[in-house]
Amino acid sequence: MTPMERYIEKANALIEAVPYIQDFRGSVVVVKVGGSVMESPENLLRLMSDVAFMRTVGIKVVLVHGGGKAISRAMDKAGIAPNFVRGLRVTDARAIEVVEQVIKHEVNANLLRLLNGNFHVLARPLHGDWILTVRKETGTDPETGATLDWGFVGTPVAVKAAAVSEMADAGVIPVITPLGLGEEDGQLYNVNADVAAVAIAKAMRVRKLVFISDVPGLLRDVANPDSLISTLRLGNVRRLKEEGVISGGMLPKIDSCVEAIEHGVQRVHLIDGRMPHSLLLEIFTKQGVGTEIKADE
Repeated sequence: MTPMERYIEKANALIEAVPYIQDFRGSVVVVKVGGSVMESPENLLRLMSDVAFMRTVGIKVVLVHGGGKAISRAMDKAGIAPNFVRGLRVTDARAIEVVEQVIKHEVNANLLRLLNGNFHVLARPLHGDWILTVRKETGTDPETGATLDWGFVGTPVAVKAAAVSEMADAGVIPVITPLGLGEEDGQLYNVNADVAAVAIAKAMRVRKLVFISDVPGLLRDVANPDSLISTLRLGNVRRLKEEGVISGGMLPKIDSCVEAIEHGVQRVHLIDGRMPHSLLLEIFTKQGVGTEIKADE
């Protein structure tokens, strides 16, 4: 391909995006990023360039992030043994201090540096404990009936959505940490980042909620990346669970997506952050690159 042909190809891509830019300008999109994408500087840089582009063309991006791997490294350095129960990190008083330090001053700060410094869009921290009220997470062991206690791990019960909207309306990208304050004790709690993103998206009734991780979306066959299900309607979720297509770690993810749509979020997307510019390709092209989940027609 000649240089001129490459330039024309780029121009054509921009032209293709125009209707989508016009359609989504002024809309709120919650983007949750996590998984190994957070560990790759190259992937993370590309992803933040996509977020910056969206903000530049008038989309109100709300960025929610995880940071599990960085927290695990810090826990190991501090000599705190990892302890997970049913996929959730048990977080005691010593561990929550490590979580707060890493998630606020390492992970969140790095995302702000990329957005503000590399791409010159206005982004500011909006820590979850400023906007999320949570209830202590407890459960029951299905085998013994014993009560499960994860320590300082909570589930959101209230969101100060107005604080998020004010920042987004002002042209600022809120970069939100998965933390919350206990409704009864006022203590700091660790919150699963997916759960935090859903709570915020529901409270704001956003147009789109996008989960970015290291999987391409929902696959009919996990061993075959070409078996991607590009569109999933709520009415098909139960059947796919029964068939085993939705299973394992994808079960809570899809359940969160269903919950979001049932509470007013228009579309939920699952995309692979390792693919260059997957966020832009999913939002600004007809075909998309991941799985779009939506209500039945």
